[in-house]
Amino acid sequence: MKTLGVCAMGLAAGELVGGGAMGQTGGGALPAPVPYALPPLPYAYNALQPVLSEEILKLHHDKHHAGYVAGLNKTLEKLQAAREDAAQITALSRDLAFHGSGHVLHTLYWNSMTPGGSAAPAGPLGQAIDRDFGSFKSFAAQFSNASKSVEASGWAVLGYEPLGRRLLVLQSEKHQNLTIWGIVPLMVCDVWEHAYYLQYQNRRADYVDAFMKVIDWPGTAKRFAEAIAG
Repeated sequence: MKTLGVCAMGLAAGELVGGGAMGQTGGGALPAPVPYALPPLPYAYNALQPVLSEEILKLHHDKHHAGYVAGLNKTLEKLQAAREDAAQITALSRDLAFHGSGHVLHTLYWNSMTPGGSAAPAGPLGQAIDRDFGSFKSFAAQFSNASKSVEASGWAVLGYEPLGRRLLVLQSEKHQNLTIWGIVPLMVCDVWEHAYYLQYQNRRADYVDAFMKVIDWPGTAKRFAEAIAG
């Protein structure tokens, strides 16, 4: 399972998050770390209309997500000079978790959606959803309700938990809170107000219902296959 140490969750598609690929070992050589970089959207800014407007995607991706990337790289720079200063480590550790988790989850969020949506998953992911939630309908109800009810700013996460070898739906507050260490997020819904307020105002439930129609299930299935392959 591929993971990133800066976030509270493993990420099956970890190569999406850094400045390129995760790096090749090159015959056993230790791969060098790379700066974190804002990945381009996997579709045009207007591709998710009418679910999400072009204005929202530009602001969300180019400003908010870019801010997490910049904050993550800046925090790592500050840590270089502060490792022996206990007074700074607590604040910088919080910044590391906040910006790192924000970057990881936003990268996965863009890849959790696809223009026009997709059919409910079949194959191993569909079988796992039926096994762990009873049916796809039951999963969709739980995920939707988790998205609508997470307190304050947060996320709903469909993840694979490798110790129990099962799918779970989690609510994450402020990116980094209320997770399970080692879980691999497969698909997420961002319910911070900046994700929807310009278009949906305070109608979070309407935004979530619309989001459920554009989930990229083939991409989610691919991440699931990578997660269970270990």
